[in-house]
Parts: sequence; C-alpha cells; structure tokens
Amino acid sequence: MRKILITIVLIVFYCAWLKSDNKREQISLNGNWKITKSDTTIVSPNSLSFNSEARVPGLVDMALPAIDTQDTAYQNTVYWYKRNFTLNKSDAELVYLKINKAQFHTRVFINGNFVGENFYNFTPSLFNIKDFLNPKGEENELIISVGCKENLPDTVTHGYDFEKIKYIPGIYDDVKLILSGSPFIQNVQVVPDIKNMKLRVVTELLTKTSNKVKLFYTVNEAISGKEIAKGAFSTAKGKNINNCQIADFNINLNECKLWSPETPFLYDLKLSTSNDKSQTRFGMRSFEACKDSSVFLLNGKPYYMRGTNVCIFRFFEDSNRNSLPWNSTWVTKLHDQFKEMHWNSIRYCIGFPPERWYEIADSIGFLIQDEYPVWSGKKGGYDRLFKGLNSTHLSNEYSAWMRERWNHPCVVIWDAQNESVNDTTAKAIQIVSHLDLSNRPWDNGWAAPVSKSDAIEAHPYLFARYMKHPKEDGYLKEMFGKVRNPSNDPNDHSPSPTGKRYTNPVILNEYGWLWLNRDGSPTTLTDKVYETLFPHADTPEKRFEIYAKNLGILTEYWRAHRKAAAVMHFCGLGYSRPKSPRGQTSDNFIDIQNLKYEPHFYKYVRPAFSPVGVMFDFWEKQVSPGCNLNLSIYLINDTYDLVENKLKLRLIKDDKIVIEKQIIIDLKELQKKILEIPLTIPMEEGDYSLEAELIYKGESIKSVREFVVN
Repeated sequence: MRKILITIVLIVFYCAWLKSDNKREQISLNGNWKITKSDTTIVSPNSLSFNSEARVPGLVDMALPAIDTQDTAYQNTVYWYKRNFTLNKSDAELVYLKINKAQFHTRVFINGNFVGENFYNFTPSLFNIKDFLNPKGEENELIISVGCKENLPDTVTHGYDFEKIKYIPGIYDDVKLILSGSPFIQNVQVVPDIKNMKLRVVTELLTKTSNKVKLFYTVNEAISGKEIAKGAFSTAKGKNINNCQIADFNINLNECKLWSPETPFLYDLKLSTSNDKSQTRFGMRSFEACKDSSVFLLNGKPYYMRGTNVCIFRFFEDSNRNSLPWNSTWVTKLHDQFKEMHWNSIRYCIGFPPERWYEIADSIGFLIQDEYPVWSGKKGGYDRLFKGLNSTHLSNEYSAWMRERWNHPCVVIWDAQNESVNDTTAKAIQIVSHLDLSNRPWDNGWAAPVSKSDAIEAHPYLFARYMKHPKEDGYLKEMFGKVRNPSNDPNDHSPSPTGKRYTNPVILNEYGWLWLNRDGSPTTLTDKVYETLFPHADTPEKRFEIYAKNLGILTEYWRAHRKAAAVMHFCGLGYSRPKSPRGQTSDNFIDIQNLKYEPHFYKYVRPAFSPVGVMFDFWEKQVSPGCNLNLSIYLINDTYDLVENKLKLRLIKDDKIVIEKQIIIDLKELQKKILEIPLTIPMEEGDYSLEAELIYKGESIKSVREFVVN
C-alpha cells in the first residue's frame, strides 16, 4: 500500500509539474543585428551610431555596409552589436543571456546599463539580466561589444596561430535568452556506464532553499522519440553550497544501443524541477587509452582512428568563407564529405567551431579530438607568448570548456594544446581532469603526457627535409626504407627522464608537408619541396597528382605499420591563401562552396584510408633488368569482419600488364598481415609500375609504386 501511495503522489506531482507555467523558455537572438565600431571601450553605448548590419552568429567582416578596410581592421578597435527584444513573460524568476562563444572580450549592456563582461574567447558567457529588463511588453535594448586580441590581458588565451594573419572579432556562436525559475538546472553531466547499462547523471541545481529538490527525468530515443526510462530523484536535505545542490543518480538503460561512428545512436535526457526543465542529448559509449597495447578502446574494443583536421579559425580568414560556417546544410555536407574519405575522426584544431558542429558530429558519427587554442612551439615559446597565463588561469578556461562540451559523445579526447613545450598546460590538466567523470584521455601536445592513460600526438613531417636537397638514392627509399616510429612528438621535445619512450597511444594528426593551395600553387612551406623533388611539376595539374600520390603513400605507410592509434590528415578544412600574404597550409577542395574535392586527392587518398588497406613495401627508384625481387605487401583490417578476398599483383609497362598474379587472402578482425611474393623483373628497360589491388565493398584499394628498369 505504501508503494502505491508513493506512486500516486509522484503521479500527482508529475502532472502538476507538466502544467506549470514557469518552465524554461529559450528564445534565440540569432539573426541580423545593428553594428558599429569605436576606438575605445570608454564610450557610452548610447552615443554610438549604428549604420550597418551584421549576422549573429558571424564575424564583424560580414557587416553591410562594411565598417572596416583590409588595412585597418581588427586592431585596437571595439565592435558594438545591437538589437532589441520584447518579453511577454516578465514573471520569469530567472532571465539569463547566453552567448555561446565570442571573441575578443565580451561586454553586455541592457537598456544602457552595464551587465557584465567575459574575457574568455572560446567558452560561453552567461549573464543574469533579470534586474536590467523593462516591464513586461516593453522593448529592451541589448548591446554586446567585442574587442580585438591586442586589447586582451595576458592572463587569457587569444588563439595565437603562427600561420594566421587575421584575428577577426565577432559573436561567432549562438545567442539566446533563457527564462526560467528556481530550482534552476545549471549544468548536467551524463556519464555512460556501458558495462552495467546505466547512465549516471550529475545535475547542478541552483536554488536558495536547503530543502530537498525533486528532479524528474525521462530518457527517449532521439530519432523515434520512444521512451525507454523515466523516474524521479530527490536531493539530500540541507546540502546547499553556494546556492547549489547536486543531484547525482543512476538510470537503468537495459539493452541500450551503443554510440559509435558506424552507428551514431543518440538519446535525449529530459530533466525537470518544479520550475525548470532541461534537455541533453547523449550517446552510450566509452572511450579510453589502452596502456598495454597503445591503442584506443571504443566501447571496450580496440578502435583505429582514421581522420582529418579542421582549422576553423584559419578558415575564418579564407576569402571564400562568407557565411558557410553557420550554414547547417553546408556543415552537414562537409562532415558527409569527410565520411566519404573513410574518416571516422576529426581534430578540431587550434580552436573550436560553433556548437552546431558538435551536434552534427554527434549525429553523423565522428570521434572528436577537441583542441584548446594554445600554440607556442618549442621550449621557451610559451613564456615568450603567454607571459601572464599561468596554470590557474588556464585551468579556469579548461573548466568552462569541459562543462560546455562533456555531454557530446563525439568528444573523446581533451586536447590541451598544440605543439607546445611547457609545464603550465600539464599543471592545468591536473587541476581539472577530475571534473570529467567519463575520464576521457588528454593530449598535451609536445609536452610530456600527464598520465599513462593519456595520448600523445606526433607530427612526422618527413617531406620537410626536402626544403633543401634530397639524397641521390630517391626520396621514398630515404623516408621509408626502414620502419620508423612517429616522430616530432613528446619523445623528441619533452623526453622522459628515464630515457624510455612513452607508451601512450600515438595520435598522428599531421604528416604531409606537400600542401597546395586550391589553385594548385605551392604554399610558403612547400614551394622549395616542389622545386627540389619535383621540378618537372610545372602545372597545377601535375602538382595535384604528385601531392595526392605521395600523400596516399604516406597514409599507407603510417597505417600499415600500426605505430599509431590514429592517423589523421592535415587538413580537411583550412584556408587557401595563394596571394600575398601567402599561406602555409591548405585543404584539398577546389570548390569550397560546393565542397568538391580536388580529383587526384579523392582518387589516391580515399583508398589509402579504406578500413581494409594495402601497402607495397617497395621503395626503389630503379632496379636492374632480370633481377629477382622478394616483395612485401602489408594488409590491414580495421574492422571486426572477416575479410576474404583476392589480392591482385600487377607489373605494368606502358599501360600494359606484363605480369599478373592473384593471391587468395583472408584477414581476421583487426589483423595485420605481411605477404612475401617473389617477382622476376623483365629484361626490357623502361618505366614500370607495381600495383597491389583488392576490392573492398565495391571499391578498388590500390598501392602503386613507380620505378625504372635500367
């Protein structure tokens, strides 16, 4: 009987909660805003004249009419955004303004009154504006100002990038109003427990009362809406710290479906108090670094990451960017195009795109290495570039970042920095790592890993040596004649005091150094490489083909030897700056609006990233007529399927097959296999090529080597 009474009470309370008028309401303030600029923050917003408009979210260079010129933009300037709004729900106990991300130095004014400021540039701003609002039905004026990176204090990060020229201010993520009541659901962290088929939920409830707070929950499948769990939880009486109570409880999710890039199954968690409601999308998945085998485990099983990089802040300065980063259709197609390349992972590199990108990555299925925009280079660079940014300052930024991002199933690696040697980022990681109850691994750039359960990243730019002169025996043999460990990593820049190599899983997320701009011209980092190695490549078409073939070979090599847990191309999206000031890198599109890949890149690099791969371990520039070769062919299987197939080996001269062999192969799950195949080279001299080909799911996967017989 007691259980029945409790159930009836819960039902009554639940029904009353459903009828409550004081539930959360969210109002988007995205759209066209008025915009102007001034030379200083010491100015009354009421004295400004707003004669242009700019889109929010977006950047200040999108203003029409333009308010800057190329020569004067983005230095020692303050940009002011303005729009009006009216609230018909003035009885809301709490009214917050949330700005997902804006740079640089966000300041907010309501009806001429200063509300507050946020110096952080890559994490949300949240302001309580209730006391500054006009009465119900009256119009309110909202003004948000942002500055330039030169105006920031040295205690915050500003996204310094050695290879950028513009740091364009703007409100580059969503803006919204949140109207609600108390107890207010301030933050939710979901912690999937796939072993026990449970979801741990840790909820921060903002409330002035020390009485128990009842929290209702439901879990639904995101697409179908099917309800799979519901219930209620009460906080402990009297536990109220800084007007905040914690609700920490578990939800049984028997027979739940796991999230992965191959099956990105999502759920919605809906939470409600008597006066507030919140919804969080999540996926049931686990991700960890396997200390024993130097691979990553996704949902408890070894998983090889194949992927790319997105440098969103470089793309922000691309001449063809326009409003593309805020076009959901375009961003979705971009991620679909990444999937087309057999990529299952992305590093959001040296900074974060808008929040919508993470939602798309959740739904399409990508593993995200989320990189905080700290880049200072070799030893001494951090102290020179970030003099005032100590570990406490940085940990505060890291904490704000984690709290905003930790429910995304796509985010699997916290990346503290890029290519930096320092002690500060490690100390900041140690301060905040316990906050993530899912215990994701961290990456600490060129600095030593903080723990054995973290990752390290390597950037083995083998082609960079050819900015000078190659050796006479051929560049492929020089680079690949022996099995290498990935280099340009913490082992090189921050070696262990014991002298032993770090055994953490290696993320190889940069390795090309053959970049071409979208028009086929070399970049500042590659023009000497093309002059040195490929002087005959005197047209864009020839350079594109050389780039693609060699990038395919590099990809084959790093994947085949299994020295890295992740192999990720740099980069899938960046800028293209063929004219002065020229850029250092580029992506591989020739039509950024329609996301059309350069054809040679698609032809040669896509197969190199196939889940089932093949590599010819043959690097000779020339061989003698009639010689006997013992060819090694590497086969890898990234999947959990048994692959039974035919491998075709061909020797080709003048587009004609001279020799062809077929070998029946079978590859077990995650297997690497090396085949040794004898081959006698013909006596006829000339240009030849070797092909090893297999067909996987209808796609031709080839490894090709070109050489001369003489």
